[in-house]
Amino acid sequence: MTDLVTFGESMLRFSPPTGEPLERTDTLDVHAAGAESNVAVAAQRLGLDTAWLSKLPDSPLGRRVLSELHSHGVDTDVVLDEGRQGVYYIDRESITERRNVIYDRDDASVRTTRVEDLPLDRVRSADMFYTTGITPALSATLFDTTSELLDIAGDADVTTGFDVNYRSKLWTPAEARDTLVDLLPSVDLLFVPERDAELIFEQTGPVEERAAYFADEFGIDTVVVTQGSDGATALRDGSAVRADTFEVETIDSIGSGDAFVGGFLARYLDGDDLTTALRYGCATAALKRTIRGDLAVTTPEEVESLL
Repeated sequence: MTDLVTFGESMLRFSPPTGEPLERTDTLDVHAAGAESNVAVAAQRLGLDTAWLSKLPDSPLGRRVLSELHSHGVDTDVVLDEGRQGVYYIDRESITERRNVIYDRDDASVRTTRVEDLPLDRVRSADMFYTTGITPALSATLFDTTSELLDIAGDADVTTGFDVNYRSKLWTPAEARDTLVDLLPSVDLLFVPERDAELIFEQTGPVEERAAYFADEFGIDTVVVTQGSDGATALRDGSAVRADTFEVETIDSIGSGDAFVGGFLARYLDGDDLTTALRYGCATAALKRTIRGDLAVTTPEEVESLL
């Protein structure tokens, strides 16, 4: 039995050396990058048995994604087709300026993934099935697939995990809300950034009230609100606990939210309490910020050293 099965897109990230503009660089670093695969890698490296489900092109770029995920121990069950590999580029004029993310993911193979393409026994036999709001935002087909997978997992008494993970380049807050209100009743464990709770669901009160809104409105058992530099808060059965972030020198913040989820799940699915899981997630996210690329290439010993 697999501890954690995730489903979603994994792209390739191309980024020039820090501070060098994309239009003048002669060098690009290449990393696999996708919310659900990022979580699978982090959790796998921290002790869980994980698998990632998706569709990729049968091409050198698609195989590059698989190779990187396999190198971290993640099992993959992927449909290969003749489509495109989604990619994105990091560009910024200087190290002091805000980065610009340029996506090239239209017509990526994953957008046509249907539930019948996937190994449903893997979903039904997992301890948890996990995906994010990025996936249903990519296409109408993926909305249907995401919805069906959440239902299949729930019908099999598999815990369902979901991160809102709003991306403004994929849809508007109103579009996100219209979609998410259909999906969230099927979710057992919700991760929602504090900013997304406000932007999409107009929740502006104290963090405990924001968490309670999702628990009450959608019947979600456990809600985790991530608060950036203020740490994270979890609510279950009306009782809230929180954890602070860990101070580190940030080299690359992309993927730190996924690292938090991977670290949290490593402890949550092992039966630890919410406070322990929150602290482990915060420590994993901190370590990710010291690493270039989207993946939290960490060890349990490194995480424990921060606690």
